[in-house]
Amino acid sequence: MTWLIWALLSAFFAGVTAILAKVGVENVNSNLATAIRTVVILIFAWGVALVTNNQPLASVERKTWIFLILSGIATGLSWLCYFRALQLGEASRVAPIDKLSVVVAILLAAIFLHERLTWHHWLGGTLIASGAVILARS
Repeated sequence: MTWLIWALLSAFFAGVTAILAKVGVENVNSNLATAIRTVVILIFAWGVALVTNNQPLASVERKTWIFLILSGIATGLSWLCYFRALQLGEASRVAPIDKLSVVVAILLAAIFLHERLTWHHWLGGTLIASGAVILARS
């Protein structure tokens, strides 16, 4: 399968996640809900890694560890904020704002990874940002 199929599947499951999380966070502290979800993800991810991985854990370089740990911290912070937002707001308004992460990723990729932004990136990023603002204000 191509990257596009995987990306579409990611978007689908992220959308499903928003609805399931909104229902799941109704009667529980948002931080506890995030912790419960994280344990499930931890078990699921390690299960998939153990079944499909052929690379020894010891072969992972120090730089990789550092960046994956930092990425994990950023993910955790994102989830804590996302679950709190879902608890306080409507999923149909929270999820589009959360997708502003696409715009942030485009900008950070240009700044730190020196990826060249084309007019497609600028137009798409502007449309995403505009759409998020329109949906959040409705």
